[in-house]
Amino acid sequence: MMVNYREKITALWVVFLLGLLFHTQLALMPLFHGLDVAHSHAGSESDVSIVFWLMLVFFLIPMAAIVAIAFTESYRYRVIHFGVTVLYSILNFFHVVADLMVQPIVWSQILLMVVLFLVGLLLNLVAYQWLRSSPAGKLRKARDVLHHS
Repeated sequence: MMVNYREKITALWVVFLLGLLFHTQLALMPLFHGLDVAHSHAGSESDVSIVFWLMLVFFLIPMAAIVAIAFTESYRYRVIHFGVTVLYSILNFFHVVADLMVQPIVWSQILLMVVLFLVGLLLNLVAYQWLRSSPAGKLRKARDVLHHS
């Protein structure tokens, strides 16, 4: 049976994006019950604008990754993609840590971010397997084995 890494990666990115969307929605849920939403980063309009642009980029990169996965088998892209997945895992880890510093701690957000972090680690693993499964990756692996012998 052939392993389809591209389908697995696409599914994991979609789960990740849905989790991010729910993370944002969960933060806004108090509004639907007439409660205030805490402003943890009160600042100027330009600060808020920068945050929105960064959030947009954070959402657009996985979307672009999904599209690129559908259209490329390139080893170079696989390397870049793996690097992006690692970067997102690092950023998610720091996001969990940052959410733990917000008072009061919203445990539903922490749980969701931990799940997203774990999905990210699984994405790292599958992206690495996809990288190593390419012809160029197999050649590099064989060359590494010969050098260590």
